[in-house]
Amino acid sequence: MPISYDKLWKLLIDKKMNRTDLKDASGISFNVLAKMGKNEFVSMESLSKICVALDCNIGDIVDVMPDKD
Repeated sequence: MPISYDKLWKLLIDKKMNRTDLKDASGISFNVLAKMGKNEFVSMESLSKICVALDCNIGDIVDVMPDKD
């Protein structure tokens, strides 16, 4: 089940933030950002921290993509 964080990167652009700003505002690690940059799974705790920092919902930052069968 592939996932995409493209919505998150677009939201950061809209808010004039970069990844370091997001890390500092949310308290997540660079490792989490690196995983997200590769569209890998991260913990719900990390996603929750990002949502609180950006004042958004999880659907605003993550898309679950259908499997290619």
